[in-house]
Amino acid sequence: MGFTRRRVVTALLTANAVKPLGGRAAPLGFAFGWPTGELAPQLLALTALDAAQALVRGKATKRGMFLAGAAAAGLGYLITGARGAGVLAEQQLVESLGADYLEKIPNRPADADLKTPLRDLARPFAMMKPGVEVIRDINYRDGGSRGRLDIYRPAGVDLTDAPVLVQVHGGGWTMGDKSQQGLLLMNRMAARGWVCVAINYRLAPKNPFPAQIIDVKKALAWTHENITSYGGDPSYVVITGGSAGGHLAALAALTPDVKEYQPGFEDADTRVAACVPFYGVYDMGGITGDKAAVLMRDIFLAPRIFKLDAKTHLDAFELASPIAHVSADAPDFFVLHGAHDGLVSVRQARAFVAKLRELSPGVTTYLELPGTQHAFEVFSSIRSQQVIRSVERWLEWHRANRRTATSDELVDA
Repeated sequence: MGFTRRRVVTALLTANAVKPLGGRAAPLGFAFGWPTGELAPQLLALTALDAAQALVRGKATKRGMFLAGAAAAGLGYLITGARGAGVLAEQQLVESLGADYLEKIPNRPADADLKTPLRDLARPFAMMKPGVEVIRDINYRDGGSRGRLDIYRPAGVDLTDAPVLVQVHGGGWTMGDKSQQGLLLMNRMAARGWVCVAINYRLAPKNPFPAQIIDVKKALAWTHENITSYGGDPSYVVITGGSAGGHLAALAALTPDVKEYQPGFEDADTRVAACVPFYGVYDMGGITGDKAAVLMRDIFLAPRIFKLDAKTHLDAFELASPIAHVSADAPDFFVLHGAHDGLVSVRQARAFVAKLRELSPGVTTYLELPGTQHAFEVFSSIRSQQVIRSVERWLEWHRANRRTATSDELVDA
């Protein structure tokens, strides 16, 4: 492929990242826009290097150089937007937790922690932190690899009553694995003394919903019963996840008493102290009337995930919608979503947060990230590093200021 054609490709990718394809082409816009947006610094460097080499070798064309310049401008715009994520996140933390929230975090992360080290950009897929150990493939139920979990914790440390974070992977309820997602957050929190539990669950369409939420609940029950052996505190468990994992995390957090999702272990403790869903699905039944939610229900969820007709079994879809379970008893939430999400409309997050703020007296923090696609924190980038550090601050604040009250409620219940 010649220089001009390479620059055409880069320019098109950049244009889609700046203004993603919409409508029925939105998934395609996500597929190309997500890596382009998060890897904008690397693409900018490659564009500059390619243009310089073309000039030296006499291969440059006016059209190619123009496209290189346009792509560079677009990539620079994306980088500037990504660099603003930390400032925006800090504003939301101050708004929801109070201007003095940092003073209430013992041994709080330093201000420098909100900056992205160059080494993290140079190695975007190297996410394991030194000093963190992983105990892999622990069975939380019978049934092979889909019934297993991994535990991340600080290596060589004798832990007692450490806070616990449960990570639920995404993948449209049909794919994904516990070793592929949530790595930035789990490694960061494990390095700070948390015990993190990454779970697998059965996948659709082979195992239609509610198999997925039943497994998440089973993993939570296992965590409450067994995490003490790994240094964790079973009375303080926070759940997180992205996309389908965000849906499952939010649904589990809001349905500790829904027995349909705990068959055979109805009395097991599956409560959580807080929930941090990334770009989740909150309206599986089209409850809000949002066209995108209804379309997702009818063309994807019904035939692929539920294997039910939404017209005759709408109650199953509504029961699976986190937004339908919001009440005064909801735990604290930190909801994160990208404004350019091409797979799950940001309107779902807005409606969910509005319902939480209307009915729940607890803390609801919402971070909507401009110019941001789905899956933005799957690997290391300027944006993902800043957002994960902000989530760390929220979790550490919650640990220090909400843990005692939450733990007492769980013990007394």
